Amino acid sequence: MRSTTSIRLGAALGALAVVAGAFGAHALQGRLDDRALQTFEVAVRYQTYHALALVLCGLLAERGWRTAGAARALLAGVLAFSGTLYALVLTGAKWLGAITPIGGVLLVVGWVLLALGRRDESAA
Repeated sequence: MRSTTSIRLGAALGALAVVAGAFGAHALQGRLDDRALQTFEVAVRYQTYHALALVLCGLLAERGWRTAGAARALLAGVLAFSGTLYALVLTGAKWLGAITPIGGVLLVVGWVLLALGRRDESAA
């Protein structure tokens, strides 16, 4: 993934996390039970953290670090983890909960790939 793509996707996910957080705090308040609201908040929180991680991947890539694999894993992880939690809360489709851990694993993989990343000496 190109550095600018990672930065833009991270920024877009960050903006969407703010929108989702506001939606959860205002539109869903009183319509969902506390457990569902907490689940929605977890989805927003993880999306926010990993949006920032995607921006970090892009910034490190601009400095010559190999981060494309980490960025892809983080993006897929956010979509699978937060996406299934949002859908679970909004639709009540409990089967989506079986997909959520796959997203969590992808998030961990993304962080591990970022930790193992190194500077591409050929880019220097």
